[in-house]
Amino acid sequence: MNIEVTNQIAIVREPGVLVTDGPSAMDLLATARYETGCTAMVLRKGQLDESFFRLSTGLAGEVLQKFVNYQMRLAIVGDFSGYASKPLRDFIRESNEGRQIGFQPDEASALAWLERTGT
Repeated sequence: MNIEVTNQIAIVREPGVLVTDGPSAMDLLATARYETGCTAMVLRKGQLDESFFRLSTGLAGEVLQKFVNYQMRLAIVGDFSGYASKPLRDFIRESNEGRQIGFQPDEASALAWLERTGT
């Protein structure tokens, strides 16, 4: 697994879709924790199956619950403006107000958000 560590944050550099269901999220989380010891991670939008962004599938809830349960903070990087779903937009906004899961436009913003909310 291609993972870079910056300021105690695991940045997943592996190309392609990595998270397609709960077990694949758990594998990624465990690998990152084992290989880096980090408790925060940056993923790119394209590393998540597109069904993650259709809340009705339940994939987002299943995946994000793994991160919460195993205390791995997560920033998801990408352009989310193309999603017309009001529930998804609300979910993204509410997540960004918390400290566990955040949706950021770029890697620099994701790292800053994780560092700022990590205390």
